[in-house]
Amino acid sequence: MGTHASHPAIIKRLKRVEGHLRSVIGMLEEHRPCADIAQQMQAIESAITKAKKTLIHDHIDHCLEQTPSFDRTNRKSIEALKGITKYL
Repeated sequence: MGTHASHPAIIKRLKRVEGHLRSVIGMLEEHRPCADIAQQMQAIESAITKAKKTLIHDHIDHCLEQTPSFDRTNRKSIEALKGITKYL
């Protein structure tokens, strides 16, 4: 299927998360306050969730619409599917 348009942005986001995660590990090793660590872990979790949502939405847009049986009149169904992914 090839590279999706969103993949470079997702890779960039995940590389930032990777660095952020190393920073949080350092915070743990330095015995920083738990509230500070939890806040940073929440930021990491949010970034990963956003990357996952972007990937899934791109898959829906790029891959499902490329299938031979896709009927473009069902766009509402695709949008509904994308909407429900917020619960993943």
